[in-house]
Amino acid sequence: MSEENKTLEDLGDLKTEGLGTEQAAPVYTQKIDAQGRAYATGKRKDAVARVWIKPGSGKIVVNKREYKTYFARPVLQMLIQQPLGAVSRTDQYDIMCTVKGGGLSGQAGAVRHGISRALTHYEPDLRPTLKKGGFLTRDARTVERKKYGRRKARRSFQFSKR
Repeated sequence: MSEENKTLEDLGDLKTEGLGTEQAAPVYTQKIDAQGRAYATGKRKDAVARVWIKPGSGKIVVNKREYKTYFARPVLQMLIQQPLGAVSRTDQYDIMCTVKGGGLSGQAGAVRHGISRALTHYEPDLRPTLKKGGFLTRDARTVERKKYGRRKARRSFQFSKR
């Protein structure tokens, strides 16, 4: 109690002494299996996509079908191409996906998320670009559950006074 800090400089020294405030940025390493592929899981709504990426000609296969036949709508095809276009790697990787659950738009979002994560596993230097574009963020919005005493999640029965 006899030693009291009188100046702001003394207080600043106390702050940096005890705590390791200067933390180094995490180092991301390449994660490749024995076949030379990078694997990642992508999720959106109730859909879960397993994605494998390897160097190739730019072919994308979803559930053993070409992605343009599996996702017929052009909006969903564009959604899947977004992470590859953001890092300008459209014709450099072959992508193989299996996706289950949810509807087509949820599955397309899951494949997009999986491709983004697999790209970061294969080339860790692409992470800042994909992170800035929002491709690595898992969209947490899901369907609200139905509550008892209601017709749907929020819809109630029609009120009648008589």
